[in-house]
Amino acid sequence: MLRLNQVSAQYNMLNGYVKAVDRVHFDVKKNEIFGIAGESGCGKSTLLKVMYDLISYPLEISHGSVEIHSQDKNGQTTIHTNGSIHKSWWKVISYVPQGAMHVMNPVARIKDQFFDAISKYHDKKDKKELQAEITRYLQELELPPEVLKAYPHQLSGGMRQRVLIALATFLHPDIVLADEPTTALDVVVQRGILTMLSTVQKKMKNSMVIVSHDMGVHYQITDRMGIMYAGQMIEVGPTEQIFNNPQHPYTKMLIHALPKVGDNSQKEGIPGTPPSLREPPTGCRFAARCPHAMELCRISDPARVTVGEDHYASCHLLDYGIGGGNHGAAYLTN
Repeated sequence: MLRLNQVSAQYNMLNGYVKAVDRVHFDVKKNEIFGIAGESGCGKSTLLKVMYDLISYPLEISHGSVEIHSQDKNGQTTIHTNGSIHKSWWKVISYVPQGAMHVMNPVARIKDQFFDAISKYHDKKDKKELQAEITRYLQELELPPEVLKAYPHQLSGGMRQRVLIALATFLHPDIVLADEPTTALDVVVQRGILTMLSTVQKKMKNSMVIVSHDMGVHYQITDRMGIMYAGQMIEVGPTEQIFNNPQHPYTKMLIHALPKVGDNSQKEGIPGTPPSLREPPTGCRFAARCPHAMELCRISDPARVTVGEDHYASCHLLDYGIGGGNHGAAYLTN
């Protein structure tokens, strides 16, 4: 459905480049929810912008390509690539950005924002007919039609996020990208948002890519996931395997830091800080924080190693047959 081929992207700053995404390669399959996890500043949101073809100065793609494969009603396949993906926004691919209040026009009613965003892509030009269709769709998502008359500031944070999701999915796109859809929301509202995303995906049978630093979000909703560190995708696999049998030391430490049912031991954060993306270190970028780092790790990039069905990781330890770890996934997220 969506493929990233060794994609690198950087920010062209006055005093040099910030290499936010480095040689990222993975596929998103049809009818699946794919999650992207990692610390703040690791390149997750930038990667989502690259996938959406939302490229403007100072962001630029320095290497690789993005491909989207879509089919029309006649079964004909069209391949959209970076540089032209923006022409298929809303119908083929849509985007739920961070911060609903900052995205919406504060002086326009919700219905007008629906009209502005959708009318040029929708076959029906009659406003009454379009509003009736929007109202029906909101009701399907258990949103009251009254929200169309409201201004953004009159809605709660959770309701604004629901409206954004409804707006992004109204034209039934093949792929939906969601950037931190539950950030700054309480756990009850988070559950509602995740349920809504899951319901939409199952109904439309489309693909979703969800970016979140919250591992609990990925455990609850994603089918497969990728772990990013310092601009690189260091492990990708089925979500259950990532949680139950993590292979990269960074992934293991993320999982180990999660609260688990019946475990009252004190949890510790990962020591150290991520490297600067202005001048990334040679070799494995996690080496300075890794308790298992070898001299090889500091001088040579680790190769991608297949560790299971549709599961791979990039770590020199795997070259020596060292890796894996069953930490379990029985933990509470809310």
